Amino acid sequence: MTDTVPVLEIRHDIARGRFAATIGGREVVADYRRDGDTLQIVHTQVPREFQGRGIAAALIAEVLAYAGAQGLNVMPVCSYARVYMQRHPDTRSLLAPGVVL
Repeated sequence: MTDTVPVLEIRHDIARGRFAATIGGREVVADYRRDGDTLQIVHTQVPREFQGRGIAAALIAEVLAYAGAQGLNVMPVCSYARVYMQRHPDTRSLLAPGVVL
C-alpha cells in the first residue's frame, strides 16, 4: 500500500447523520448530529491501517462543505474535526456562535 490519498466516493447518509466511504472493504465515517441550524461533528473513524493518508481530512472537508452549502453552523465535538478546523482557518467562519478552537 502507498501513502497517497485514495480516491474516495463519499456518500452522505442523511438518515444516519453520516458521511461515509468504503476503502479496502472497510467503512470510514464522519458522524454528525443536527440541532436546529447547528451541525455537531461527533465522530470520525478510519481503521488503523488506513490512517495517515488524508482520509479523515477528506471526510471532514465534505462535512464542512455540506454545512456551508446548507448555511449551517458547525460545532466540532470530535477531536479530529476540531484539529482540522484549527489547521484550516478558512473553515472557522462555519463555527457555531461561542465555539472556540
